[in-house]
Amino acid sequence: MNHKLSVLVQIDLHAQYVHLVITGCVTEANQHALHPVIARARTLIPPVTVTVDLTGAAHVEAAAVELLHAAIDQDHTFSGAGPVEVLVPAQLPGHRPVPHHGNALAGRTRARAALPGLRAA
Repeated sequence: MNHKLSVLVQIDLHAQYVHLVITGCVTEANQHALHPVIARARTLIPPVTVTVDLTGAAHVEAAAVELLHAAIDQDHTFSGAGPVEVLVPAQLPGHRPVPHHGNALAGRTRARAALPGLRAA
């Protein structure tokens, strides 16, 4: 299963907000990749709240959200940095079942293309 995540950083030019829009899959195994992004976002405009928006993610694990909150709460390296707000969907989306197609070539034969100078075996 492909558990990639993507981050879009939105920064208001008038220093009003910093939003991190997360798409893809947020799992227990990959949520740690967000920690340095959040830390960097907190340094961009220190007094502004950084919003981590998980509402557009295709798949969010509850354990990942807990680990993310714990990491944010334990990060005291940025004195004077603004708070971090994590937006989570009301119901955490899970992966949709992946359709099983079986062997796509079952019951079919492949025709060989005739190339000049080659004979089919």
